[in-house]
Amino acid sequence: MPPETLTRIEISKEYLNFSAGHFTIFSANERENLHGHNFQVRCAVTAAVGADGLAFDYVLLKRVLRELCDALDERVLLPEQSPYLTLEHRDGMVIALFAREPIPFLARDCLPLPIRNVTIEELAGLLLNRLRARPELAPWAIRAIEIGVSSGSGQWAFSHWELA
Repeated sequence: MPPETLTRIEISKEYLNFSAGHFTIFSANERENLHGHNFQVRCAVTAAVGADGLAFDYVLLKRVLRELCDALDERVLLPEQSPYLTLEHRDGMVIALFAREPIPFLARDCLPLPIRNVTIEELAGLLLNRLRARPELAPWAIRAIEIGVSSGSGQWAFSHWELA
Protein backbone atom coordinates (compact mmCIF):
# COMPACT_ATOMS: atom_id res chain seq x y z
CA MET A 1 0.00 0.00 0.00
CA PRO A 2 1.48 3.39 -0.98
CA PRO A 3 2.12 5.94 1.78
CA GLU A 4 -0.66 8.39 2.53
CA THR A 5 -0.32 11.70 0.74
CA LEU A 6 -1.61 14.86 2.38
CA THR A 7 -2.57 17.92 0.41
CA ARG A 8 -3.46 21.47 1.43
CA ILE A 9 -6.14 23.17 -0.63
CA GLU A 10 -6.52 26.92 -0.25
CA ILE A 11 -9.75 28.70 -1.11
CA SER A 12 -9.51 32.46 -1.61
CA LYS A 13 -12.40 33.74 -3.71
CA GLU A 14 -13.51 37.32 -4.24
CA TYR A 15 -17.06 36.40 -3.17
CA LEU A 16 -15.87 35.15 0.24
CA ASN A 17 -16.50 38.44 1.99
CA PHE A 18 -18.93 40.30 4.18
CA SER A 19 -19.56 43.97 4.89
CA ALA A 20 -20.29 44.76 8.52
CA GLY A 21 -20.28 47.52 11.06
CA HIS A 22 -18.50 47.21 14.40
CA PHE A 23 -16.45 48.95 17.03
CA THR A 24 -13.45 47.48 18.83
CA ILE A 25 -13.49 47.74 22.61
CA PHE A 26 -10.10 48.54 24.21
CA SER A 27 -11.01 48.85 27.89
CA ALA A 28 -13.92 49.51 30.24
CA ASN A 29 -14.18 53.10 28.97
CA GLU A 30 -12.41 53.22 25.59
CA ARG A 31 -13.76 52.03 22.25
CA GLU A 32 -13.66 52.94 18.61
CA ASN A 33 -16.49 54.81 16.98
CA LEU A 34 -18.91 52.69 15.01
CA HIS A 35 -17.52 52.06 11.52
CA GLY A 36 -17.48 49.34 8.90
CA HIS A 37 -15.20 47.09 6.88
CA ASN A 38 -15.40 44.96 3.79
CA PHE A 39 -14.02 41.79 5.39
CA GLN A 40 -12.38 39.09 3.25
CA VAL A 41 -12.24 35.40 4.21
CA ARG A 42 -9.89 32.66 3.06
CA CYS A 43 -9.58 29.03 4.06
CA ALA A 44 -7.00 26.26 3.78
CA VAL A 45 -7.86 22.62 4.42
CA THR A 46 -5.37 19.77 4.76
CA ALA A 47 -6.61 16.24 4.06
CA ALA A 48 -5.43 12.91 2.72
CA VAL A 49 -5.72 12.32 -1.02
CA GLY A 50 -8.07 9.41 -1.61
CA ALA A 51 -7.81 6.54 -4.05
CA ASP A 52 -9.85 8.63 -6.50
CA GLY A 53 -7.22 11.40 -6.45
CA LEU A 54 -9.45 13.78 -4.47
CA ALA A 55 -8.98 15.07 -0.94
CA PHE A 56 -12.55 16.36 -0.51
CA ASP A 57 -15.31 18.17 -2.36
CA TYR A 58 -14.05 21.73 -2.37
CA VAL A 59 -17.05 22.92 -4.39
CA LEU A 60 -19.07 22.05 -1.27
CA LEU A 61 -16.47 23.77 0.93
CA LYS A 62 -16.79 26.97 -1.12
CA ARG A 63 -20.57 26.87 -0.77
CA VAL A 64 -20.36 26.45 3.03
CA LEU A 65 -17.82 29.28 3.33
CA ARG A 66 -20.07 31.55 1.30
CA GLU A 67 -23.03 30.73 3.59
CA LEU A 68 -20.91 31.56 6.65
CA CYS A 69 -19.96 34.92 5.13
CA ASP A 70 -23.53 35.69 4.07
CA ALA A 71 -24.71 35.16 7.67
CA LEU A 72 -22.52 38.10 8.78
CA ASP A 73 -23.15 40.39 5.81
CA GLU A 74 -24.76 43.82 6.14
CA ARG A 75 -25.11 43.72 9.92
CA VAL A 76 -23.68 45.54 12.90
CA LEU A 77 -21.69 42.87 14.74
CA LEU A 78 -21.82 42.98 18.54
CA PRO A 79 -19.86 40.86 21.04
CA GLU A 80 -22.04 38.96 23.52
CA GLN A 81 -19.10 37.90 25.72
CA SER A 82 -17.40 41.25 26.24
CA PRO A 83 -16.65 42.03 29.89
CA TYR A 84 -17.28 45.72 29.09
CA LEU A 85 -20.43 45.65 26.97
CA THR A 86 -23.94 44.58 27.95
CA LEU A 87 -26.66 43.88 25.40
CA GLU A 88 -30.32 44.46 26.25
CA HIS A 89 -33.11 43.31 23.95
CA ARG A 90 -36.39 45.23 24.14
CA ASP A 91 -39.17 46.37 21.82
CA GLY A 92 -37.43 45.34 18.60
CA MET A 93 -34.22 47.07 19.65
CA VAL A 94 -30.82 45.95 20.88
CA ILE A 95 -29.30 48.43 23.30
CA ALA A 96 -25.54 48.07 23.67
CA LEU A 97 -24.51 49.56 27.02
CA PHE A 98 -20.90 50.69 27.17
CA ALA A 99 -19.43 52.90 29.93
CA ARG A 100 -22.95 54.06 30.90
CA GLU A 101 -23.61 55.04 27.29
CA PRO A 102 -26.61 53.40 25.56
CA ILE A 103 -25.99 52.63 21.89
CA PRO A 104 -29.34 51.67 20.26
CA PHE A 105 -29.76 49.48 17.18
CA LEU A 106 -32.76 48.02 15.45
CA ALA A 107 -32.68 44.31 16.24
CA ARG A 108 -32.94 43.45 12.53
CA ASP A 109 -29.74 45.42 11.79
CA CYS A 110 -27.44 43.89 14.37
CA LEU A 111 -26.04 40.46 15.03
CA PRO A 112 -24.88 39.55 18.53
CA LEU A 113 -22.06 37.00 18.31
CA PRO A 114 -20.59 34.63 20.92
CA ILE A 115 -17.23 36.44 20.98
CA ARG A 116 -15.42 38.83 23.37
CA ASN A 117 -14.70 41.60 20.88
CA VAL A 118 -15.40 42.22 17.20
CA THR A 119 -11.85 41.86 15.91
CA ILE A 120 -10.44 39.88 13.01
CA GLU A 121 -8.83 37.55 15.57
CA GLU A 122 -12.19 36.71 17.12
CA LEU A 123 -13.98 36.53 13.76
CA ALA A 124 -11.41 34.04 12.43
CA GLY A 125 -11.96 31.80 15.47
CA LEU A 126 -15.74 32.11 15.18
CA LEU A 127 -15.75 31.16 11.49
CA LEU A 128 -13.37 28.25 12.13
CA ASN A 129 -15.66 26.85 14.84
CA ARG A 130 -18.73 27.32 12.66
CA LEU A 131 -17.03 25.60 9.72
CA ARG A 132 -15.91 22.66 11.86
CA ALA A 133 -19.48 22.24 13.17
CA ARG A 134 -20.96 21.84 9.68
CA PRO A 135 -22.18 18.26 9.16
CA GLU A 136 -21.30 18.35 5.45
CA LEU A 137 -17.62 18.17 6.38
CA ALA A 138 -17.93 15.14 8.68
CA PRO A 139 -17.28 12.46 6.01
CA TRP A 140 -14.01 14.05 4.92
CA ALA A 141 -10.67 12.95 6.41
CA ILE A 142 -9.68 16.50 7.31
CA ARG A 143 -6.42 16.87 9.23
CA ALA A 144 -6.25 20.66 9.57
CA ILE A 145 -8.23 23.81 8.80
CA GLU A 146 -7.05 27.40 8.78
CA ILE A 147 -9.41 30.36 8.39
CA GLY A 148 -8.20 33.88 7.71
CA VAL A 149 -10.18 37.10 8.07
CA SER A 150 -9.01 40.46 6.74
CA SER A 151 -10.40 43.89 7.57
CA GLY A 152 -8.25 45.60 4.96
CA SER A 153 -5.38 45.15 2.56
CA GLY A 154 -2.41 43.42 4.17
CA GLN A 155 -4.12 42.90 7.54
CA TRP A 156 -5.10 39.29 8.28
CA ALA A 157 -5.79 37.16 11.35
CA PHE A 158 -5.72 33.37 11.09
CA SER A 159 -7.25 30.72 13.32
CA HIS A 160 -5.97 27.16 13.03
CA TRP A 161 -7.27 23.72 14.03
CA GLU A 162 -5.33 20.51 13.62
CA LEU A 163 -6.28 16.90 14.32
CA ALA A 164 -4.26 15.70 17.28
